[in-house]
Amino acid sequence: MRKEVELAKAEMSEKIDKVTTAVMSMAAGGAVLYAGFLVFLIFCVAGLDTILDRWYPTQWLAPLIVSVVVLLAGYAMLKAGQKKVEKDALTPRRTLRSLQRDATFMQREAEAAADREAATLRARREEVR
Repeated sequence: MRKEVELAKAEMSEKIDKVTTAVMSMAAGGAVLYAGFLVFLIFCVAGLDTILDRWYPTQWLAPLIVSVVVLLAGYAMLKAGQKKVEKDALTPRRTLRSLQRDATFMQREAEAAADREAATLRARREEVR
């Protein structure tokens, strides 16, 4: 049983390291994305406003278009990061297999012990007769 506990600890440590790396990567990517987009968005809004001003002079259409595009891109990036941190990724599969093998072994041993006990009781009854 101690081996299973140690295996579970080691396996969960590996899984937590992977999740931590994924979360740190997502956070760093978000920070860089935010800083870069702030400057780039100003450029996009100004450029799009210049182009749209020829056909539809307004000050709100260019920021709206750029905002929608940025929101869609950010949503896609968050979904990609979430896939890395799925619930299934945290399952200690080796430990579960080991525990299942141990449970099967213990069940067989218990059945064998019960069979031996029954045989012993039958033998004692035969002696008494």
